[in-house]
Amino acid sequence: MSEIFVIGHRNPDTDSICSAIGYADFKRRTGMTAAVAARCGDTNDRVDFVLKTFGVEPPRFISDVSPKVRDVMASHIVSVLPDTPVAEALAIMDQNNIRVLPVIGADRRCEGLVSVFKMTMYYLPAPNRLFDSRRVLASINGLARTLAARLVHTVNPEREDELILMIGGMAFDSFKTRLEKYPRAKLLVIVGDRRDIQELAIAEKVRLLVVTGGLQPDADVVAAAARNGVSVLLSPHDSATTAMLCRAAITVRHMMHEKQFLTFGPDEPLRKIQPIATESAFLAFPVVNESGEVLGILSKTDFLKKVERQLILVDHNELSQAVQGADEVEIIEIIDHHRIGALTTHQPILFRNEPVGSTSTIVADCFLRYGVQLTKPIAGLLLAGLISDTLNLTSPTTTQRDATILQILQNIAGVDAADFTDKLFSSGSVLVTRPAAQAIGADCKEYTERGHKFSVAQIEEIGFEQFQKRKEQVVAALADFRESKGCYFSALLVSDVATQDSLLLVAGAKEFLAAIDYPEVEPGIYQLKGVVSRKKQLLPYLAHCLQKVK
Repeated sequence: MSEIFVIGHRNPDTDSICSAIGYADFKRRTGMTAAVAARCGDTNDRVDFVLKTFGVEPPRFISDVSPKVRDVMASHIVSVLPDTPVAEALAIMDQNNIRVLPVIGADRRCEGLVSVFKMTMYYLPAPNRLFDSRRVLASINGLARTLAARLVHTVNPEREDELILMIGGMAFDSFKTRLEKYPRAKLLVIVGDRRDIQELAIAEKVRLLVVTGGLQPDADVVAAAARNGVSVLLSPHDSATTAMLCRAAITVRHMMHEKQFLTFGPDEPLRKIQPIATESAFLAFPVVNESGEVLGILSKTDFLKKVERQLILVDHNELSQAVQGADEVEIIEIIDHHRIGALTTHQPILFRNEPVGSTSTIVADCFLRYGVQLTKPIAGLLLAGLISDTLNLTSPTTTQRDATILQILQNIAGVDAADFTDKLFSSGSVLVTRPAAQAIGADCKEYTERGHKFSVAQIEEIGFEQFQKRKEQVVAALADFRESKGCYFSALLVSDVATQDSLLLVAGAKEFLAAIDYPEVEPGIYQLKGVVSRKKQLLPYLAHCLQKVK
C-alpha cells in the first residue's frame, strides 16, 4: 500500500506541526487520499496547547522513513513443523514456488531452514552413494503418512528407525539369500501380492512389511505378522512408487540448517542488512520479533522490491533537518518559506518556496487559491502556526500576505489573533517544563555553510526571567550539544516576544566567537536588540561571521 507522509523538520515547532496537518488535509481534499500528517520529533507544550484548543490529534510519529525489512518481507508465512515428512515439505514448496522453508515449532520460533537443494541431495543421492538410496530414516507412522498407507498391524509406530529398504521383486531363493545379508530388525520389505515373500519376511521377523498396489494380505498372513511382531502397511501405490516415497518419509528435522541461518528484525534498515544477506549462502531469512517469534520471511529477491513510500516536506527543504531516511525514499513535494539548501531529487517535483512569515501562510493560501473549504479546526491550526512564526505579525519576516491571510483565518476559526497570541506564548515555557538539554533541542536546526556544520536553536519566551534562573545549565547543555553533534559551533537564540529582543548563546571555536560583534554581556552570551527571527536576521548574520573566519 502506498504511503505519503506530509512531515515537518526534526524538533518540530508550532508552524511545522500545524502546516503538516493542514497540508495533509488539503492534499486529501484534492485527491491524494493516501496523504498522512506526520512528525519526526516530540511535540512541545505550545504545540499541545494548540492541538487541544482546536480538537486535533497530533500527527503520526515517525522517527525513520528508510525502507525496513517489514516493508518488503512476506508476512504470509509458509512453513512446516519439525516432524513434517520431506515429501510434504517438497510438495508445499512446489505449490508455492519457493525454494526455502522455515521450520517453526509450536512456540512460533524458527528451529531451522530446509532447502530444496539439501532435500534433493538426500532424496536423489549421487552415483557414488547409491546404497544411500536404500536407507530410510522414519517412523512407521511417518511412512504411513507419506505413503497414504493403511496401518494393518503396527509395533511401536512412533519410534524412528534407520531402516534398509528391500523390494521383493526377484525369485524366492534369490530374495532369501539376499535377506540373510542384513539384520532383520532393520529391514523394510516392499512386496506386492507374492504370498511366499510375505511369509518369508514375517518368518524372519523384519521390522516392516509394506504390501503395495492396495492388495490386502490374507488374514492368516496378518495374524502371523502379529505373532512375530512385524508391522504391516498397505500402500495404494505400486512397488516402484512406494520405494521412492519411503525415503521421503524422513522428517525435515533431519534436513534443516539449524545453526548457520540468519534472522533479521522487522525494523532493521534494508541498506544495513543487504550486504549481510548478499554474502549469505541462504536464499531466505526468517524475520523475528524480540521474543524470537517468526513474523515473516525475507528473501534475497525482496531487496529488489520498491517501497511505496513518499514524502512531502513542509517548513524545511534541507536533508540535514529532515526525518531520518528521507534520502532513501521519494520526495514528491516541498512547501517551505526558508532559504533553499542543498537538496537534489531524482525527478521534477512541486517545490513551493515563498518569502512569507510562515509555512502555514502558504498552506492556507493553497486552500484559498484552489477554492477548497477550510474547516474551523484546520483554520485554527494554520492561524496558530502563522502567529507562532511571525510573533503575531511583529517579526521582521512578516509580509502583507501573512496579515491578509491571518485575517481570513481569524474569521473562519472564530478566534481573535491578539487574544490567542497571549494564550499561546503563555501556554508553556520549555525552560520551565524541560531539562536544559531538551530545552535547547526543542526547536533546533542543523546547517552546513562554507564547509562547516553548525546548529541554531531558538526558544521564545515572555521575558528573560526563566532563562536567568537556568542560565548556567543552559550554557553547559549547549556546549555538550555542540560536542555530541560535532558542530563547528552551536547557537541558541532566546527571544523575548514582548520586547522583540534576544540573547544569543554560542558554544564554538575561539576564532568564530571573535567574529561576533554584538555586545557580549557575559562570556559566550550576546545581546541582540531588535532580533527575533532566526531565518531572516540571525542566519544571515552567522553566515557573515563564518566568512570572516580564516
